[in-house]
Amino acid sequence: MAAAVEPDLQLTGTPSGSGESGEPDGAGHVEIEHLTAGYDGARVLDLERLSIRRGEFLSILGPSGCGKTTLLNCVAGFVTPGGGRILVDGTDITRLPPYRRELGMVFQNYALFPHLTVADNVAYGLRVRRVGRTERAERVDEALSLVGLEAYAGRRPRQLSGGQQQRVAMARALATRPAVLLLDEPLSNLDAKLRREMRVELRSIQRRVGTTMVFVTHDQEEALSLSDRIAVLNGGRLEQLGTPDEIYRRPATRFVAQFIGAANVLEGTVREDAVLDAGGVTFDAPGLVPGREAVIAIRPERIRLVHGDTADAGATGTVAYRAFTGDAWQVEVRVTGGPTLTVQVADTGAGSVDPPGAGSTVALSWDPADLIVLESGADRS
Repeated sequence: MAAAVEPDLQLTGTPSGSGESGEPDGAGHVEIEHLTAGYDGARVLDLERLSIRRGEFLSILGPSGCGKTTLLNCVAGFVTPGGGRILVDGTDITRLPPYRRELGMVFQNYALFPHLTVADNVAYGLRVRRVGRTERAERVDEALSLVGLEAYAGRRPRQLSGGQQQRVAMARALATRPAVLLLDEPLSNLDAKLRREMRVELRSIQRRVGTTMVFVTHDQEEALSLSDRIAVLNGGRLEQLGTPDEIYRRPATRFVAQFIGAANVLEGTVREDAVLDAGGVTFDAPGLVPGREAVIAIRPERIRLVHGDTADAGATGTVAYRAFTGDAWQVEVRVTGGPTLTVQVADTGAGSVDPPGAGSTVALSWDPADLIVLESGADRS
């Protein structure tokens, strides 16, 4: 971004740790409790509890229809919950109208006024709040400086690129000094290259101003790269809440393992020799109880693929499909007498050897530490 921001420029207040935030012990900046919501009698959200920390970047991730946008709209005040409550800094805002919640919102389509200049768009919320002219001008300048658009203050939205329009929407939201900034898929209208660039910009802005941000997205890479924590929703319920590496490396449920990234999920029975037999594929399973069913997962990039048949392999099979994806190869291997496993082979450069093609015999191996136990199951006897 073009402009540097002075260290003492704070649009929202400095993020604080424990003992400095003014929050009660154990309480988050935003607390959502027993929240339900739906449309035409159909419940789409049933959230027992979600605590959002002060100054964190939290992404809400899940499949279409899981309730993530409904959750954001409940917090914003655009959807009235059927039950439960929403607290910000300990104050119940559940029944307050949107304009009294002191929250900021960045919409998917940016919602800029085409007839207003960039500066006037940024100032709009301040005018509604009856902020004085001098202070209003100062806040507009600060917000435009923060997003690197000081030189574009006099332009109209149609004279800006998609990325610049997104920055204007961000500046408008930040200028009101919201307690929390809500973002509803704000990058989805940008092309892939610009999206990647704007991720960096968005995270940089968030770190500098310290605003608590709640970001709804369907893009997993976006959520993993941006977030302090991710809340994964499924069917209106919270499946898992954790850091990006926790969500990816230690998924709490089968749904999370298969939804976040890609995973080979296998079911089988633990033998007396502490080996899990999953239909022709065997895994050392020292922590599992013999005689019980178990469900495990292994990520495609954690499987090693070798051309030929080797004695110490975890499984052998035949390549059924191979495709180049830019930075890696996706290889589908039909295990002899067992399931089909997806393997991701990194492309290491122009001099690298391509993985074996369709019809080739290959051996598969893995580190037992990379196995994810999803269910230990019940005794089959």
